[in-house]
Amino acid sequence: MAALVDTRRVLLKFKGFPQLIPRRYRVKKKWAATLPRITSTKLALQNFDVNYGTQFGERWPSIRVSLLSEQKYGALINNFSSAQELMKGLELQGARDFVYEARARTWSPGSVGGKPRGDEELVWSSSLAAGQSGSEVPLSSQVGEGMEMAAATEPPSLSPNIKCFTFPKGDITGFSPARLDGSGLLGYYLLDAASVLPVLALDVQPGHTVLDLCAAPGGKTLALIQTQACWRLAANDSSVSRTGRLRRILQSYIPREHSTEDRVRITSFDGRRWGELESNTFDRVLVDVPCTTDRHSLLEEENNIFTRSRSKERQTLPLLQSHLLLAGIKAALPGGVVLYSTCTLSQLQNECVVERAVQVAHEELGVTVHIEDLSPLTQLFRDTFNFAQGMRLGELVLPHLTSNFGPTYFCKLRRVN
Repeated sequence: MAALVDTRRVLLKFKGFPQLIPRRYRVKKKWAATLPRITSTKLALQNFDVNYGTQFGERWPSIRVSLLSEQKYGALINNFSSAQELMKGLELQGARDFVYEARARTWSPGSVGGKPRGDEELVWSSSLAAGQSGSEVPLSSQVGEGMEMAAATEPPSLSPNIKCFTFPKGDITGFSPARLDGSGLLGYYLLDAASVLPVLALDVQPGHTVLDLCAAPGGKTLALIQTQACWRLAANDSSVSRTGRLRRILQSYIPREHSTEDRVRITSFDGRRWGELESNTFDRVLVDVPCTTDRHSLLEEENNIFTRSRSKERQTLPLLQSHLLLAGIKAALPGGVVLYSTCTLSQLQNECVVERAVQVAHEELGVTVHIEDLSPLTQLFRDTFNFAQGMRLGELVLPHLTSNFGPTYFCKLRRVN
């Protein structure tokens, strides 16, 4: 027993010198197979520092801080609830309807109190029609070979039924959770206010058939229904669990008579095959593709695409996004509009995907697609969002501490033939 005690004392004495400890007493430190050496959020931050640091240069530190800070939200008003009383309450809190204010900027100077008088038509401001995109390079020289950019010649058409309240720049006040009204419907839906921009850019008109190819979790689908212009809406997502969540959201906001199967059709098909299932069918197609969801990847470990088990999925994202956009183009009618959007800053998932899809559509499918200029739309919302300057294709909302929305990228395409 004494000899054993002496041996333990020797081992403790030479703990810092493993070469002096007999091999059979040495312990090799092992990592569990399920324990990552670095968290997914830290891996995402390292990835962004390398890629976005190069892409944005000196602007990246500001964007980085904003992404890591608390996000700002908007309140999308539910027109099927007691909307008027709700909006008055939000205005008393200091919130404002940024869509209404943008529409007011296109009204004639003769309007009274910021509203048109009688049946007075909206007048397009020449400064907005100029489409100031922050770049002096002509649009025709910014797009790739075989691609065409359609310049904006008319004012952007904003749905009068979409109402989204935000607090002014620099105001970090948050919205309280929505409450049920007398009819059992929630008054508003909290979302990144920049998510409303793709729906506004899609420009749904009364009687249109609309496809939301990647609909879950449901914020943009709900905004599409709020336009009250969709004759028929197809909301699809490849995940059955996510479409289940979509159904629950619509039940909380939309009366049953407005969400029947003949009006809102919810499916769980592989979006890449939609062009084969229903080609040349829809007036408007929204393709809000899966992406690296930059803000979520930096803040949440759960369902993080930067986990080691999802590395292959992350690497093949641009290919998946291209296939989904091509499916959306094929599903659109000739003359129809396709809106591509993401919530990432990545050029590989934004402009590069659009360029690739347009090229493949032209060369392999014989389909010509024009990319439309969205700079007049961004000019209307420059007081609410921080837009990236000098974009070659589409528009990008950059997070900023005074207006911490986004990131949201969106690009409008029109199928010609």
